[in-house]
Amino acid sequence: MKKMILAVILVSMALTANAAPIVLTFEGLQNYESIGGFYSGGAGSLGSSGPNLGITFSTNTLAIIDADAGGSGNFGGEPSPSTIMFFLEGDSAIMNVLAGFDTGFSFFYSAINNPGSVNVYDNFDGIGNILASLDIPTTLSDGGDPNGNFSPFFGIGVGFSGIAKSVSFAGVQDQIGFDDITFGSVTPGGVVPEPSTALLLGIGLIGTALAGRRMRRA
Repeated sequence: MKKMILAVILVSMALTANAAPIVLTFEGLQNYESIGGFYSGGAGSLGSSGPNLGITFSTNTLAIIDADAGGSGNFGGEPSPSTIMFFLEGDSAIMNVLAGFDTGFSFFYSAINNPGSVNVYDNFDGIGNILASLDIPTTLSDGGDPNGNFSPFFGIGVGFSGIAKSVSFAGVQDQIGFDDITFGSVTPGGVVPEPSTALLLGIGLIGTALAGRRMRRA
């Protein structure tokens, strides 16, 4: 009987672990490093390596570090200091997830000048059937922590049915940043936001325009 109870407990623990959302914080990457295979057992363009999660990014997808932490980022209020994801070439960044994921997709972002969009696909490389589409409105700016125009970051997400294999992050180059990208949950980090956080998100979606401001500092 004891062995049976132990087996049930172990199986329950395993299922709970598998159900836990995966969160990409981009910490450990260098300033302007192409993320590439950082999360797939490989390395970024500058040799940085992270956990092997079977997740890869298109070559134009870069990491950038907050200027307040010694990098070049014109941002603040990022949920997991001090590194975020953005892109400088093309009109979108692509993320592939080898094992696929379900339920939901979410992230924090800042986009003070131009809106963006996200599409979730059932095939790799941003092709196939679209399982979910999410418009990304512009956000307000509070000036950073203590510096940085792209601040704060707001949470947003979408649920879907089926198994997703890739995600396209579309927007204007150097005008939108992402952090704490989360798989398997409609809220970033897999945590339901408290009322104060939800209120901030509502305010952020009103948007504002700060023409000429870029995600990176000159």
